[in-house]
Amino acid sequence: MGHGFNNAIMDALIRWRRMQGRNTLWQPGTDHAGIATQMVVERQLAAQGTSRHDLGREKFLEKVWQWKEESGGNITRQIRRLGSSVDWSRERFTMDDGLSEAVKEAFVRLHEDGLIYRGKRLVNWDTKLHTAISDLEVENHDEKGHLWHLRYPLADGCKTADGLDYLVVATTRPETMLGDAAVAVHPEDERYKNLIGRHVMLPLVNRLIPIVADDYVDLEFGTGCVKITPAHDFNDYEVGKRHHLPLINIFDQNACVLARAQVFNIDGTVNDKIDGSLPDGYAHMDRFDARKAIVAEFEAMSLLEKIDDHALKVPRGDRSGTIIEPWLTDQWYVSTKPLAEKAIAAVESGEIQFVPKQYENMYFSWMRDIQDWCISRQLWWGHRIPAWYDEAGNVYVGRDEVEVRSKYNLCNNVELRQDEDVLDTWFSSGLWTFSTLGWPQQTEFLKTFHPTDVLVTGFDIIFFWVARMIMLSTHLTGQIPFKTVYVHGLVRDGQGQKMSKSKGNVLDPLDIVDGITLDELLTKRTSGMMQPKLAEKIAKQTRAEFPEGIASYGTDALRFTFCSLASTGRDIKFDMGRVEGYRNFCNKIWNAANFVFENTEGKDTGVNGEPVELSSVDRWIISALQRTEAEVTRQLEAFRFDLAAQALYEFIWDEYCAWYLELVKPLLWDETASVERQRGTRRTLVRVLETALRLAHPFMPFITEEIWQRVAPLAGKSGPTLMLQPWPEFNPERIDEAAEGDIEWVKAFMLGIRQIRGEMNISMAKRIDVMLGNASAEDQRRLADNEPLLKKLAKLESVRLLGDGEEAPLSAIALVGDMQVLVPMAGLIDKDAELARLDKEIARLDGEVKRVGGKLSNAGFVDKAPAEVIDKERAKLAEAEQAKAKLQEQRDRIATL
Repeated sequence: MGHGFNNAIMDALIRWRRMQGRNTLWQPGTDHAGIATQMVVERQLAAQGTSRHDLGREKFLEKVWQWKEESGGNITRQIRRLGSSVDWSRERFTMDDGLSEAVKEAFVRLHEDGLIYRGKRLVNWDTKLHTAISDLEVENHDEKGHLWHLRYPLADGCKTADGLDYLVVATTRPETMLGDAAVAVHPEDERYKNLIGRHVMLPLVNRLIPIVADDYVDLEFGTGCVKITPAHDFNDYEVGKRHHLPLINIFDQNACVLARAQVFNIDGTVNDKIDGSLPDGYAHMDRFDARKAIVAEFEAMSLLEKIDDHALKVPRGDRSGTIIEPWLTDQWYVSTKPLAEKAIAAVESGEIQFVPKQYENMYFSWMRDIQDWCISRQLWWGHRIPAWYDEAGNVYVGRDEVEVRSKYNLCNNVELRQDEDVLDTWFSSGLWTFSTLGWPQQTEFLKTFHPTDVLVTGFDIIFFWVARMIMLSTHLTGQIPFKTVYVHGLVRDGQGQKMSKSKGNVLDPLDIVDGITLDELLTKRTSGMMQPKLAEKIAKQTRAEFPEGIASYGTDALRFTFCSLASTGRDIKFDMGRVEGYRNFCNKIWNAANFVFENTEGKDTGVNGEPVELSSVDRWIISALQRTEAEVTRQLEAFRFDLAAQALYEFIWDEYCAWYLELVKPLLWDETASVERQRGTRRTLVRVLETALRLAHPFMPFITEEIWQRVAPLAGKSGPTLMLQPWPEFNPERIDEAAEGDIEWVKAFMLGIRQIRGEMNISMAKRIDVMLGNASAEDQRRLADNEPLLKKLAKLESVRLLGDGEEAPLSAIALVGDMQVLVPMAGLIDKDAELARLDKEIARLDGEVKRVGGKLSNAGFVDKAPAEVIDKERAKLAEAEQAKAKLQEQRDRIATL
């Protein structure tokens, strides 16, 4: 749904700009999604009883390419079905040959500029995927855990100020104590000042570790003593650097060579080479089993002070869901601070603008505190790092091995091995704006379309993608990648929850387009679920939400819904009711077009220069169209797709369909009307429809194209496709305020009559007499100009002005400005029957008011019911009270007749 929303917005933009005559390029493509794709294919292999290691790198990559062809084909088919008008001839994939060359070029240049380096640092290690991941790929989950308070015996007979021969440290990860390198205290902590520089004996491994003083320690938290494990905690790593502490890795580093590929199986099992004397049984033990064993041993040795319940943030891999381990390893990094300076300046100067503007603050806060970017991944699927090693471990960077040997003067007998790691997917995606246009060659496309105008994206990848594109583009091309970043919200379900398979609230855009039965939807949402109870819960929710499945709504209705919900960056609650409403809108347009065709095809529409006469109704709709053209364009310029869609909807439904088509029927069917006037109305019918279709085309390409092909000749237009027609431009000379005023008066008059008929239950088939009171000279002129029209459409027997001093009979009254529209009630209704009907309805509403009011006055209900349920009940009560009051007022008026 997020991609469907994103594509609807982008296509609306590109179609609009193309129609404006801009030189447009919307280039489609996909990235290789390194971790996610490898996960999928490895699962498939596991189901077949094999693994990537069994296949070897080359054969495994063949499997990945096969899956890519299938998956990528599905993506492009979906994009086509949504009507996205991309340039398919320029479709790109981040693993294409051209883009792969650009990736090598970027890596080498950044390395030569001193901005890419290899270093041994702590990384976020995914023990399930066996790869490093970036900070941005780590999700911190609020979870319930424990805080273990452990006693570390003091060495050399030392004691604390309180006379204790041990220090108490608290930890959420007891297993990491095997790699402790120190205990830290605050330098101003009087309890431990005498111990700074002394040692504790680390239990289990029997290793002496120092007591160090560091401001990192919080004096007020816990005991004021903190265990320091530099190789397994990012904060501890910094403390370790300050105090020159050893980095002791506690996990296995089972590096092996399979099919000529180095493989790290760092899966969170305990290393058998820990510095110190490792107790029996711990080697190769799973980290969480080791935790239980260590806690048990501390308890057995009376070194477990206590265990507290503790709420903590647990780092998990966003792909694997497994708990991330900080792990010390050699990786490739991009030095980001120098790149960030240019990227920050580009936004500060206004060269790049965020819409909505508040996202600039999110961008700045991250960029000003940016950390170096770990770009190497221990995967097989991706761009292999263009670096080679000799037997001594020296590293050489180049575009290929031939260049490396030449660049570093290496003899052919020096054996080189290419780095086994691949680059983070976001590295190649960060080059997208220029690599897809032919960089590093200076192609015509690169010269023409870079920098581009607009990037459309969700706020969740501002850091992953947007910032990195700006950094890499400004450095490698000297240009910004784009001028505007339009940031939209995320699509959520009708209750505002994130869509996820585990919640069972995911919708497929193509299911909304084509429709899907309940059984098919249940299968789609629950198949493959390992937990029967969860599957049962999701099935129950699905049956309640879609008891008959999902109807077919068509692409145009879905796209218009997306655009109507695209407000300024907020997450959107997707409501199927809106899709249904906009399907009705499509039907309205279709039916209006059929009415136009019935009354214009085969007739003179005045497009060849014949004389025409425009009625005030024609001049009014033309004027309203100009205002709509201006408003839709203005809102698109401001990226307010919701307001543009609203303006378009209101014009087509409320003005053109609901009023104009009704107002012109008497004229079209009037045999006494002049040829010029009927010709003018037919011309207005087709021209306004044709223009409205051009305005609607960016949002609803299919229905507008279909109708336009038929209406274009009637409106004097030609061309192969609506998509290449000019965008309507506001013409102030066609604004007719006099006609607008006249027709607004007519509309108010007719609405007043409709209101009276509705309130008094007067049949629309019954002709009525109308009197006008307090009519100004302008009211009288408008009545004279439009009396035949009003009589015909409002089913009036007569219309007359009240004479001076004439007292009006008892009448129902509506106001048109200051003018009174009076409908005498005598003889129009059966008074007794109407009073009986109203009494019955008032009694029903009174019962509803008492029932709902009683529920809301029940403290038990109010205290237990969810807030949204209570809000619905309150709204129901207010609605019933309002309806009852309105009917009571109507009854009182009729009772006086």
